[in-house]
Amino acid sequence: MTMQLWQPHTPAPAEAASSTTVQVGDVTVEVGATREGLDVTVTTVADGVWVLEASGPATFRAEWRVPAVEVTGFWTPDSGAQRWLPPSWRKPKTTSLALGAPVVSLVGTSDANVCTVAVAESVSRVRLGGGLIEETGEYLFTVEHEGEAFRLRIDLSNRLFSAALADVATWWAEGQALPDMPGAARLPAYSTWYSLHQEVGEENVELQARLARELGCELIIVDDGWQTADRNRGYAYCGDWEPNLTTFPDMASHVKRVHDLGMAYMLWYAIPFVGKENGAFARFEDKLLRYADHMDAGVLDPRYPDVRAYVIDRLAQSVELWDMDGLKIDFVDWFAVEDAPPFKEGMDCAETSEGTRRLLHELDARLRRTRPDVMIEHRQPYTSPGLWPYASMVRAVDCPLSPQENRQRTVDLRLTAGPLAVHADMIMWHPAEPPEQVAVHLINVLFAVPQISVDLSAQSAAQREALEFWLGIFRHYLNTLQHGVFEPARPEIGYPLVRAYDDQTMVIARYAPVPVEVPASGWRELLIANADPDSRVILLGQEAEEVRATVHDCRGELVSATTLRLDTGTSLVTVPMGGLLRLHRRTEEE
Repeated sequence: MTMQLWQPHTPAPAEAASSTTVQVGDVTVEVGATREGLDVTVTTVADGVWVLEASGPATFRAEWRVPAVEVTGFWTPDSGAQRWLPPSWRKPKTTSLALGAPVVSLVGTSDANVCTVAVAESVSRVRLGGGLIEETGEYLFTVEHEGEAFRLRIDLSNRLFSAALADVATWWAEGQALPDMPGAARLPAYSTWYSLHQEVGEENVELQARLARELGCELIIVDDGWQTADRNRGYAYCGDWEPNLTTFPDMASHVKRVHDLGMAYMLWYAIPFVGKENGAFARFEDKLLRYADHMDAGVLDPRYPDVRAYVIDRLAQSVELWDMDGLKIDFVDWFAVEDAPPFKEGMDCAETSEGTRRLLHELDARLRRTRPDVMIEHRQPYTSPGLWPYASMVRAVDCPLSPQENRQRTVDLRLTAGPLAVHADMIMWHPAEPPEQVAVHLINVLFAVPQISVDLSAQSAAQREALEFWLGIFRHYLNTLQHGVFEPARPEIGYPLVRAYDDQTMVIARYAPVPVEVPASGWRELLIANADPDSRVILLGQEAEEVRATVHDCRGELVSATTLRLDTGTSLVTVPMGGLLRLHRRTEEE
């Protein structure tokens, strides 16, 4: 008999009309549904990986346990969550189209996958619960989902957790019609948010765009402030999305001047908000999901077709009239409400998730009629695979001047972002920041797309040199950094070492004073970026060989160039903080 567990924060599950048990490896999974005649199909899709499928409509619930042996952490796509093991009585995580993604991973020693779980549901709510059972030392998994069908993936393979998560992203992408990725979505960008906040206008935007292009950026994202003269950081004037004519008297001409600099241009929109001071508020006051006092704005209800039509018409003018290259769509997660107003006349769908999907789908179709390669930015926590058809990039949530948090968030996003370009939160620093620390900010997001957000006209020569050098690394090694095999280490302690590689090049970033393993094969060029103050980089060689070694400081200045003998043990190389070590294997021709 299954032990009755104390779970005070878990809603009582719907009463099952039928249930069954299925076996996946050594694990027994109990599955129930609120319909008669439950039939669960189990398919082995890879060694140690199974997919469970059942048809509805029904509320489905699955539950199973695994021994918590050599377990070190619990990974979720919610970067703000703790990485140590939660207790079984914790509140379940709820995901939906606009909130999170239905995947979790129990991680063991040496970054091994213990149990990775995912649900193939991109719109409706999924509840992922469980945790460590104190009485037995087992880890409990529970999954609950209401829908037309239930597809549950359980991965018990003993491989890297990052590989298990990469396969989840591939599984989610199956059958999805995904647009081609615009090239500019993966290139370094400049954002006005931290550097200018709402004090944006044609003149200072064009200045920053010119300076950013000189340093290696190819995209500028203009954030809040373009649409209002109000400077109080609220959202009271959002809704009609017309330029502030004092600061942007001719938006189309302004955009053309930015394009002439060689920069793509994206514009910010807080898509769910209609401010109390905006003329559209009275029109839609009775079609809100809720009113947010602290935001001075209402949250529009996307279940109304006329709400969606209004929002789409307002946002589409950026592409149709001003020739923007894309939109930064903010606050989509505000559509994810548990207590939405009841369905009533004028709505064309019952669930807010479906209304949100229709809004984004209809907006995407409208934009692509004018610009097939339009770029759309989303951000944490709206990271569902159901949003992939409507986005080009996904950004880490705001974490100003927090390089470690930016690293963890971008790495987390990379693990299950599928086809999307992962962008760092905007990178800022104090005007007195030394160039070494500027480089550290950049190295912390080396495996994502950097968005720079400082006043470039106020930077010292040393700061500019560090910025230009590292943006050059992002660009030159883009294929390896963003498309290569991605292997972050030790999620439970914030990824102190991360690497990516393809068949020619390997890039490793070192964020703590830890040794770096040098593989015996699989690379001709190996880069090690040092973001730690300890300059003593210990290399763990697999075989004795001689390689060409060069060290550059944070500004790209050559520190040393030598022939390095790697021993089958340890070798010590001095790499200054913010610097880069390059190892190059000679070919027979060389």
